[in-house]
Amino acid sequence: MIDTYRLRSPLAHLGLDARARAEADISGTGVIISERPQAGLINIRGDVSDARFVTAIEKSIKLSPPTVPNTVVGKPSTTRLMWLAPDEWMVITRPSGAERALKALQKNLKIADLHSSVTDTTEARTCIRVSGPRAREVISKGCSIDLHPSAFGPGQCAQTVVSRVGVMLAQTANSKTHQPTYELYPLRSFATYLWNWLEDASAEYGVKVE
Repeated sequence: MIDTYRLRSPLAHLGLDARARAEADISGTGVIISERPQAGLINIRGDVSDARFVTAIEKSIKLSPPTVPNTVVGKPSTTRLMWLAPDEWMVITRPSGAERALKALQKNLKIADLHSSVTDTTEARTCIRVSGPRAREVISKGCSIDLHPSAFGPGQCAQTVVSRVGVMLAQTANSKTHQPTYELYPLRSFATYLWNWLEDASAEYGVKVE
């Protein structure tokens, strides 16, 4: 894993921090867009029916791999585990916790002597967050998944396409407004395109960078 201080956001050239300070007042805004750069992303593959595999994961990150398709376990403020396939998950951590989680997973799965894999994919993607009262309408413009609260809510995820960009999509609840917050994880090379598309799609509702 590369030192976190060397990592550069694929959206750094857009000057988002400066824009966020300039657009500090978000009252009356329909959509709020922000980047969560350098979130730790660790791909895990293995057999969830093997108790040794589950135990190794639990020892490493204090979470059990979810077995219900398209669900996420854990807290957004710490570490989460996202279901990608029956034998595949994505660990999402804060930047400061990525290295510890990676080393623990590698160690415990090796000790268990399992047919499994652990891959650091932190540098492959970034996270774009979309929130606000009109967030669902914006994403629905470019996504075929039904995002109605009755079909897609907090703790759910999907691998889908938003405006022709493949993303990992997850929803959390905003602790202050209780409105949905959507997290989109595109590959680095598509991040700028997706950000520009989201801003354009949000323009009619009023958009702020946070």
